[in-house]
Amino acid sequence: MVPENFKKRMRKLLGQEYGEFIKSLNDDIAQGLRVNTLKLPVEDFKKISPFKLLGNIPWEERGFYINEDKPGKHPYHSAGLYYIQEPSAMAVVSALNIKKGDKVLDLCAAPGGKSTQAAAYLQGSGILVSNEIDFKRAKILAENIERLGITNAVVLNNSPKELEKHFIGYFDKIIVDAPCSGEGMFKKEEEAALNWSEENVLGCALRQKEILQSADKMLKPGGYMIYSTCTFSIEENEKTIHEFLEEHKEYNVEKIEKKYGFSSGFGDIIGDIRLNDAARLFPHKLRGEGHFLCLLRKNDGVLSKNIIMKNTTKVQDLKLFYEFQNENLNINIDGNLFSFGNNLYKLPDDIFELNGLRVLRSGLHIGTFKNNWFEPSHSLALALKKEDAKRTLNISSTDESIISYLSGNILNVNLENGWCLICIDGYSLGWGKVSNGKLKNHYPKGLRWV
Repeated sequence: MVPENFKKRMRKLLGQEYGEFIKSLNDDIAQGLRVNTLKLPVEDFKKISPFKLLGNIPWEERGFYINEDKPGKHPYHSAGLYYIQEPSAMAVVSALNIKKGDKVLDLCAAPGGKSTQAAAYLQGSGILVSNEIDFKRAKILAENIERLGITNAVVLNNSPKELEKHFIGYFDKIIVDAPCSGEGMFKKEEEAALNWSEENVLGCALRQKEILQSADKMLKPGGYMIYSTCTFSIEENEKTIHEFLEEHKEYNVEKIEKKYGFSSGFGDIIGDIRLNDAARLFPHKLRGEGHFLCLLRKNDGVLSKNIIMKNTTKVQDLKLFYEFQNENLNINIDGNLFSFGNNLYKLPDDIFELNGLRVLRSGLHIGTFKNNWFEPSHSLALALKKEDAKRTLNISSTDESIISYLSGNILNVNLENGWCLICIDGYSLGWGKVSNGKLKNHYPKGLRWV
């Protein structure tokens, strides 16, 4: 299924390595998962993993190779204990050196692999803005942010051009995982090969340059931006970055170490040796698909003038929530509590003004005010630990009732009345409400197993 023109281009690019490369496209696909360390340490996951872990992915300490037919069909996946991610894709965020407290933008974020990985580095601090221009894909992104229990993320559905008006010089780190021709995914996605053309390659390069221009406006002086694609073409990789650097002299290329089977960028081919410090991941040199990474540092520019959003929520507006908290939780949820209509959120500290943005998720959705009670959200359940709730029902992953719960069924329980946090092997999964020995199922209908 590999296009002949693509083969000619790769033969010219790789020379003597071409035969080994083209042979690798017939190898088995490398599967990976990344442990969600917001929920549990890596060592704890290794003890309970439902899959055989086939070795650590060397460029991401949380990542492991697996070989499973349906790794997303285990209850641990619903509990957000891991994220299924192609191994090479894990190299992007690992190279960005995200620190606690950073303001991070994932500009082209769906379905959420790199955003959820960035959240693991932030550990609940700072702000993560995950943006996706396509609404349907943005909804999937928001669901993955929720599933992994991430509390400091804002999910947006805007174009890069729209975002640049709101975030001048705001972010410490920006991830630009640019839409591309997908040459690195030919082995994994047959459609990528069927849709490939040289015209599409050039069209993607034009779009990538526009995205980089917007990203530049949003990165603060001293900040870092990583540009990545899952394609091999020079036009979408080294040439795109070279043209950006020619227009933006305030940037320099940071060297990505060439270990784990990483290769240097093809700077020599385009006459810009700075691009040798970028990295290429080839499937014949490591266990992963094709990727390109380039880390850029911005040395000058305009500092942020973003307006912090004013909180107009009054204590008396939260009366029903505090009643729920006192009756059902062992912790106090404090911080930036904002009510928007009937919904209550906990927003990151120093949250920017949201007006004018298409927001799918802002921080942690805590729940909804009803007529005379407060109903907790699924997001809150997934962000809580077992010990945070006064009533819990802990079900073993081997117990058939866990599937019954995930399917939306009512359970018979011996618990006092009230909201109950359902857990699998000690990890939160969702809510139920106990009344006279019956647990009414509050697992979201759209997520239920059938």
